[in-house]
Amino acid sequence: MSGQQNTQPPDIASPVMTGYCLLDSGYGRKLERFGRYVIARPCAQAVWKPQLSRRAWERADASFDREEGHRWQNRATLPKSWNVTIEGLKFILSGTDFGHLGVFPEQRAQWQWIHEILSPHAAEQPDVLNLFAYSGGSTLAAARAGARVCHLDASRGMVDWASQNAALNLLDNHPLRWIVDDAHKFLQRELRRERRYDAIILDPPTFGRGQRGEMYKIEQDLPETLELCRELLSPQPRFVLLSAHTPGYSPIVLANILQQAMEGMGGRVECGEMLLTGEGETLPLPSGAYARWIFEHH
Repeated sequence: MSGQQNTQPPDIASPVMTGYCLLDSGYGRKLERFGRYVIARPCAQAVWKPQLSRRAWERADASFDREEGHRWQNRATLPKSWNVTIEGLKFILSGTDFGHLGVFPEQRAQWQWIHEILSPHAAEQPDVLNLFAYSGGSTLAAARAGARVCHLDASRGMVDWASQNAALNLLDNHPLRWIVDDAHKFLQRELRRERRYDAIILDPPTFGRGQRGEMYKIEQDLPETLELCRELLSPQPRFVLLSAHTPGYSPIVLANILQQAMEGMGGRVECGEMLLTGEGETLPLPSGAYARWIFEHH
């Protein structure tokens, strides 16, 4: 499911401008650099005072707020699209009407972890399913580690965007499946086909809509999602990686849900906060939580 059902993929931009950095946060805002562009956007968790001066914030190339509807300021100063490299992965960015840019940098540590846990098994080409997959950061990380990946999102625009990211990373000839569908319908269909996956990644939305108006509410639907995921795991699974940006869904909450879902399967669960980070003494900014079930192979 995706809350950005009508998002259209941007044109591929060039050249690649390296890097992401959190510059500052505070008073309910965050200031970030994506390549050469500095952008200010809302962030409810940033309840402290900014460290940088007001002037530093005012020098942002563009800003977005939700106080009077979704509204950009100086959006015209941004190109229609531009590219950045984060954790060795290249992304096409574009300012959407929702204030998103096409990447969630707080997932950087997860992409690195995915690569580290899968790359030793590249010769086996493990099968990975990425649900609610947005613009494909986890898909790219798994593919770069040698896995076969099935990428699913309810938004055709986002799936097209992710496939363009794959092409930008020279992964367009890699074994990738691009699926536009409702998550539960797809999972049930895969079970009927007796298809199995060695690893499953999911980042469910607080609320989302499918292509045919199907609704997803995390507090109602996540237990069933995880139950279906468990049934889809192969006899020799690697991991299930669950992340969420829903207020109240702390690392321990996600760990408890995942622990119960995987009860009797063995393995272990670890959890933590996802953080946006910068250089020097920039305060780290919590941006969601994750829990990982890891099967111990002996």
